[in-house]
Amino acid sequence: MDIKLEKKPWYVRYRYRIAAGIALTAGLVYVAVLASGPRKLRIDTESVQLAEVKDDEFLEYVDVEGVVHPILTLMVNTREAGNVDRIVAEEGSLLRRGDTILTLVNPDLIRDIEDQRDEWEKQRISYEEKALEMEQKTLTLKQQALEASYELNKISKSYALEEEEYKMGIRSKAQLEVSADEYRYKTESTRLKLQSLQSDSAMTVIRKELLRNDRERERKKWERSLQRRDNLVVCAPADGQLSFVKVTPGQQVSSGENIAEVKVMDQFKIRTALSEYYIDRVTTGLPASVTYQGKRYPLRVTKVVPEVKERTFDVDLVFTGEMPDNVRLGKSYRVQIELGQPEKAIVIPRGNFYQQTGGNWIFKLNADRTKAVKVPITISRQNPRQYEITEGLQPGDWVITTGYDNFGDAEELILR
Repeated sequence: MDIKLEKKPWYVRYRYRIAAGIALTAGLVYVAVLASGPRKLRIDTESVQLAEVKDDEFLEYVDVEGVVHPILTLMVNTREAGNVDRIVAEEGSLLRRGDTILTLVNPDLIRDIEDQRDEWEKQRISYEEKALEMEQKTLTLKQQALEASYELNKISKSYALEEEEYKMGIRSKAQLEVSADEYRYKTESTRLKLQSLQSDSAMTVIRKELLRNDRERERKKWERSLQRRDNLVVCAPADGQLSFVKVTPGQQVSSGENIAEVKVMDQFKIRTALSEYYIDRVTTGLPASVTYQGKRYPLRVTKVVPEVKERTFDVDLVFTGEMPDNVRLGKSYRVQIELGQPEKAIVIPRGNFYQQTGGNWIFKLNADRTKAVKVPITISRQNPRQYEITEGLQPGDWVITTGYDNFGDAEELILR
């Protein structure tokens, strides 16, 4: 006998299909939620660097590479023309001021010097002869002045005697008047003679002074000619190292021609090139320093070249105190040029996040440091160690500063 089977409910008959549909729907919802929510990325904590946001001192400075140069480079020029006779100093040798670098020969100059010497000798002999003549004339004038004074004194006494005789009645009045006329004449004549002698003496003194001046001029000409001969020996203008000599034996050089270079080695300077971004902020007198083997050596900016070439400009600095022991020409140092005084600011360490984000945002960690999310920030100033944050972060926050080239488009990082 057949048994009638009861028809099962629809949800029993289609339970597998219903379960599959529910699973599919849940999957679609999950995918939609993921698609609409932030993109997440799991990262290993050891693959990135974490840094704390601090309220710390911020010093704006530039860190660049500088090269040691001599404090001064002197160009050596010839003072006289001639042919190179002998090169005495070798390139690279250390010289003292006055050491011979090379010697020149100039036969025409030697002949001119000999002619000047002959002229000086003639002037000197002529002066001595004329000086003797004037000395003899001076003695003669003195003798004549002495005789005129004697005659005047003699006439005065004679006239006084005649006056006494007249008073005594021995001489008549007419005789006294004749003696008086003769006395007045001889007195005036002697006075004029003395004046003439004085004038001649003054002229003699002037002539001697003119002759002496002529002789002095010739002597100075002779000394200058000897100096020109000495200038045929080219010497080091200061203590230093001879960089190069760009002439060869036998070569003809003209007066004032540059033939060598001497680098002054008693002090050094460091030259560096800075980005044109700093051209309005770097001025002479700014402090700077280099650190070598853990010790800091202070510098000062002494020269700023305002010309910009290839987006950089040159700056010279000198040591203001002790120098490193191994300073030598061409050696490189890292130079830190300070652009202001330390100030309190909210800062974070530098990292490669800036290259990826342009400094517009950063990943900020939550309190337990299990995840990080993007937050917008504003960066103001920077130095080779720090960025100054003016918006977006507070002291005590933690951020991720490296690894941004591996994060892609992730907006949330899960740390493990």
